[in-house]
Amino acid sequence: MEAALGLMRRIHPKQTETALSALLSLLPHHSSDLLSQVDQPLQVLTDVDCGKNFILCEYNRDADSYRSPWSNKYYPPLEDALYPSFELRKLENEANEVFAVYRDQYYEGGISSVYMWEHDDNEGFVACFLIKKDGSEAGHGRRGFLQEGAWDSIHVIEVGPEEEGISHYCLTSTIMLSLTTKNDYSGTFNLSGSIRRQMNMDLVVADGHLCNMGRMIEEMESKLRNSLDQVYFGKTKEMVCTLRPPAEVVLKLPTS
Repeated sequence: MEAALGLMRRIHPKQTETALSALLSLLPHHSSDLLSQVDQPLQVLTDVDCGKNFILCEYNRDADSYRSPWSNKYYPPLEDALYPSFELRKLENEANEVFAVYRDQYYEGGISSVYMWEHDDNEGFVACFLIKKDGSEAGHGRRGFLQEGAWDSIHVIEVGPEEEGISHYCLTSTIMLSLTTKNDYSGTFNLSGSIRRQMNMDLVVADGHLCNMGRMIEEMESKLRNSLDQVYFGKTKEMVCTLRPPAEVVLKLPTS
């Protein structure tokens, strides 16, 4: 099991679904663990009642149907489906509106969805914040000229019960990045990978759970973006420039 999870963390995001299907056939008795611990590239479906897109994941899935955060309906329709309580649904609606603004300011577009549900022990709740951004030319990316480009953010927050005005928050965040460039100058270049981090905080609930969760996500995303910039882009640039120095550097090298 540990070897399987280690393999999934190092595989290309595009191959995750195929690899996960193969692992499920090899380890059927670990299916629940694999599905809960392995993050897959996010998929999108349209809510025909609202005309809005929403993101599919394990957190809004019941059987083979997925719940829309906009209309609170399952697609395809499902009888005896699970729904959040009235109070939690109210908070979920507010979170989707606020997170859509956050997504547009930080990502200049894309799709976001927020889902919430009661914790198994009926104490506290869990929230999942999702962002999917297609940065390719086909996806109308506002910057760059990527042949393919995808950014998937998954933030799962466990919120503990309130005690003396304070709640415990446990945030687990995963970023999956995949991009491909292809032009006459640089040729074809592919870069992909994922990164996961966790953060625990005890915060005062006076400003509301949504404010606390929002601050944690904003701080975590900033850290993850810096890590990606330093690890993926920084190290890749260092290696490429070492193996294939830019033309202007080669011209300055002394000749024997």
